[in-house]
Amino acid sequence: MAAIQSIHISGYQERLEPKAHTVYQIDVRGHVRSWSIWRRYSEFDDLHVELVKGVGSPPPAPLPPKHKYSILRSHNDPALLEERKSGLETYLRAIISAKEDKWREAFAFKEFLGVPIGRQGGVFGGPPTQFTLTSWLDEHQELQSRLRDVRADINKREALSDQGDVGASHKSNVSAKQKLAGVLARIGNLGKGLHELAMSGMSEGELQRRTDMVARLQDDCEKLGKMVTISRHTNSTGADPSAPFSPASMNPASPSAREALLGTANTFTRVTRVFGQPQETEVTRPLDDVGLFGLQQNQMQQQDDQLAQLTTILSRQKNLGEAISSEIGEQINMLDGLTNDVDHTAGKLSNASRQMHRLG
Repeated sequence: MAAIQSIHISGYQERLEPKAHTVYQIDVRGHVRSWSIWRRYSEFDDLHVELVKGVGSPPPAPLPPKHKYSILRSHNDPALLEERKSGLETYLRAIISAKEDKWREAFAFKEFLGVPIGRQGGVFGGPPTQFTLTSWLDEHQELQSRLRDVRADINKREALSDQGDVGASHKSNVSAKQKLAGVLARIGNLGKGLHELAMSGMSEGELQRRTDMVARLQDDCEKLGKMVTISRHTNSTGADPSAPFSPASMNPASPSAREALLGTANTFTRVTRVFGQPQETEVTRPLDDVGLFGLQQNQMQQQDDQLAQLTTILSRQKNLGEAISSEIGEQINMLDGLTNDVDHTAGKLSNASRQMHRLG
């Protein structure tokens, strides 16, 4: 449990209601805040039973046994109470420091310590930013599933649009947008959680692998975001509504506006707009000024996206090249050392051979 740094049982009290019993003060210190909670021995015993039943094996340290003496004596014997307090603290610390996290990640253990549990398994409420190595992968897998749902809604939107069901198509598009917005927020939390895992000692190779996983999620979200914002339009020239999206479908000029500006088809055989030297193309001809501006913005955005992707690829290639260069340097040093060893051995063999000749 990455959120908990230490556990200490600082004391105990005797309480008379509903009947005489002893409670122990558990002090929990986490990354964000610290708190204290009171538990009696019977609650420790119930926790132990739940952990054994849920996990299938007992925690690393044994739970202190019940006193063999009378209840009255155990409540008034400081030596016995101190012994039990020490044993209970050892029991909790063994769970926190265990190599396996199956006991400390159990719901019964978190509930026993009073850890606020978020809806995605995070702690301290709100979206999860505290992860274990396992829960981080679970969250990543869940986000991949959510993105598949977004794609399914987009495909459904397209199918309904082809059928002419505008209302249902719009509803599917809204659903895709809402799901995508939720995924974007959780990807941010996933990145924060990865940073915290890196600070806690994650290996460099594993950190790079998971960083790439987050980057791929972000790329998928960006692509899906563009798909969600694109809707099919039937232009005034009677184009097929099932035709793929093209820049010519962006705010085309109406026939009446074109006729008022250019005249009838009988008087004009060809009309072009010239921006300096370049001639107008088939893509720009159907568009008015607003459509041209939208086309330009769309092309600039695509170029920016391609440049960002190229930058990411070059950065990864740079890191890979530096790693290869470092490895080659180490191999060269090892080969130099081997060469020196071979030369030294060859010198020894030469001396030995000369001595053999002298003896002969």
